[in-house]
Amino acid sequence: MDFLKSAVASAIAKSSSFPYTIADRVDQEGIWTLNNATRKEDGSTCSIFTFEIAAQRSLLPLAKNASRKLRTLRHPGVIKVLDVIENETHIYIATEKVTPLQWHTKRKSLSEETIKWGLHSIASTLKFINNEAASVHGNIRAGSVYTSESGEWKLAGFEILSSMNEDDAIIYNYGSLVPDSGRYAPPEVVNGGWSAVKKNPLSAPDSFGLGTLIYEAFNGSFMGVDQLSQARNIPANMVSSYKRLIHTNPKLRLSAGHFVEQGKKAGSFFETPLIHITEGAESLGLKNEQERDQFLDELEGLPDDFPEDFFKMKILPELLKSVEFGGGGPKVFSAMLKIGTKMSDDEFETRLLPVILRLFASPDRAMRVCLLDNLSGMIDRIPQKEVNGKIFPAMITGFTDTAPVVREQTVKAVLTVISKLSDRTINGELLRYLAKTANDEQPGIRTNTTICLGKIARNLGSGSRSKVLIAAFSRSLRDPFVHARNAALMAFTATSDLFSDEDCATKILPAICLSLIDKEKFVRDTANKALDTYLAKIRAYASTLPEAAEVPAGAAPANATTARVGGQNDASWAGWAISSFTNKISTAKGEITTSATNGQALAQVRSLPSSGRATPTIAAALERPVIARLESAAATLQRTPTEQLSESGAMDDDALDAWGEMDDEGDNFFDATTDKPTAPASTTAVFDDGGEPDFAGWLAAQNKPKTSRPLPKGLNKPTHGSSLSVRPTPLRSASSGPSPPTTKKVVPVLVKKPLAAPASSKKVDLKPKETKADDDWGAWD
Repeated sequence: MDFLKSAVASAIAKSSSFPYTIADRVDQEGIWTLNNATRKEDGSTCSIFTFEIAAQRSLLPLAKNASRKLRTLRHPGVIKVLDVIENETHIYIATEKVTPLQWHTKRKSLSEETIKWGLHSIASTLKFINNEAASVHGNIRAGSVYTSESGEWKLAGFEILSSMNEDDAIIYNYGSLVPDSGRYAPPEVVNGGWSAVKKNPLSAPDSFGLGTLIYEAFNGSFMGVDQLSQARNIPANMVSSYKRLIHTNPKLRLSAGHFVEQGKKAGSFFETPLIHITEGAESLGLKNEQERDQFLDELEGLPDDFPEDFFKMKILPELLKSVEFGGGGPKVFSAMLKIGTKMSDDEFETRLLPVILRLFASPDRAMRVCLLDNLSGMIDRIPQKEVNGKIFPAMITGFTDTAPVVREQTVKAVLTVISKLSDRTINGELLRYLAKTANDEQPGIRTNTTICLGKIARNLGSGSRSKVLIAAFSRSLRDPFVHARNAALMAFTATSDLFSDEDCATKILPAICLSLIDKEKFVRDTANKALDTYLAKIRAYASTLPEAAEVPAGAAPANATTARVGGQNDASWAGWAISSFTNKISTAKGEITTSATNGQALAQVRSLPSSGRATPTIAAALERPVIARLESAAATLQRTPTEQLSESGAMDDDALDAWGEMDDEGDNFFDATTDKPTAPASTTAVFDDGGEPDFAGWLAAQNKPKTSRPLPKGLNKPTHGSSLSVRPTPLRSASSGPSPPTTKKVVPVLVKKPLAAPASSKKVDLKPKETKADDDWGAWD
């Protein structure tokens, strides 16, 4: 029959009319069975206390009293009741989701700080029951206490809770029916029954029960009253008050209210940061700045073993409201993140992430710096989409902020978010803003930008990496700030594997060599280390090259006469520079003519018939390959470095466009010089010898006729803008008649005619140019 009643009750609980879905069983304590449950209306979780009437009919008055008192007695320290359902077979009490305290005490999983915090809550609740409600609980023990989802200790076990204003209070008649009442009953009850409560102070039974709860919380178990005299694991500063709670004389016992007052004295056992935070959390938004700072200082002083659930459920909502609407500031945000570290990823994304994204858009500089400082602790929990779409767009305003501290923290934060940024963002916006901070007026920001570039080098695109890094680090090597130069050398060393062997030999090594004579010794030491790194790399590459270059088809044989290098005592002013031409002077024939091509004077060789003797000039030695090389060199010098980089394919088009835009702005820190080249006024390409020997002038001097005999008068070269041409003119007699054909005589007649525009306006200077001993060719200008 009992089985049938139980089956009927279970069916009722699972029926559609029952508003809760009862799940697994949690515990069996006293007269109640505790189950987890779900509310059908909204799907929220809760707990169900079930009393089976048929199995415990003698205890039905206790169950009815508990359900009635729980519904009428409301206090933050009392378990929250959602609903009470009674039928012929069962009594159901639906409450907030709770867990038995004994689960934690038996495993000794609670810290001393947490136990004090829980005892403070229970003692405060007993103070309310004894003083304000004028009632006796009569069943204080670890089995009557539960922990909520927030970790707070909640009081239940109201089976014999009675008001002392009632003459027929249930505690007098049914107190002994509570399971294990003999083990937990105070001495006066053991000796005289529950009617002894009338003769003693109202708070005496609950004070004794509070003492047993303290012993059980710190020691994990309680077997009988005899154990209470051994304080064992109870904190030393609480022992004195604890002994007064369990005093054998009920009139000398310390009430729960006085126990709280004793614990709140300066330096006493209830003077803990966790208890202060609990008391001040609800009014955080109403506190002034000084009170809020004190509250936050206590929050920061909490150990890592604080009750996580309490802070997530109770403290965090108050902090969120304060930081968004109450002006809590960075200190409140730091406290939020400390709580966030205890959250799961789903909880963080649901409860904290929306607030963090809103705060990044805040104009408050202090909040922005706080966000950037703490970004490393939360970046792993932020989705990549949110970083690219919301956080980084909000961050870029910090690169150009007027406050240096914001700019510096923004540069440092790049290292945190770089792993979540897209390649397009890195090689586009990020590099443009780093180019600005690399030219910042603050030397520390310039240095940090160099360090940042060195650490994110492997995240840069292959098309822009070499150009950006070499230009940035080379420029930093000339920074007046010593630490910026040292950072550039260290960055070069750390990224040596990212550069090609040609770049290492032609671009990076020359830049590093300048630092070998730096004024600061530690910079020179760093430069030597960097130099060793690159020399080892280049030597390893050189060992793989062939011993000699392959001779192309049609080239001169290996045993051909090579150019002779002249010494300092050579008679010729050009020295070794023209010795390769004079070696072939005996075989050269022809003369030099000039023609204007695109406004540039070019030398060409015009063949003449052999006259049986060598022409006394070396101009014929300029063969076409030599002239072609000179023309190629002249054209190369006219090209800009950007054109040369574009032709060599050193970087992709996007990177070129990005860095080109920065050049146009005039603030590109990575350029070798700060002045932009001035465009030539004429489109005509003019060869600039750059201090080279004047071959054209020297050849023109050689072609000048070697005679000192003056020409007849009238045949000298005109010095004005005209030329002389000779035409034959017949001589006539004085008579007017025609002269016979045989008597004609041709004499030269000088006729002036305009000259054509000169092919070149360059004035030939035959004097040797003075050159510096250490800069013959200007190759490093």
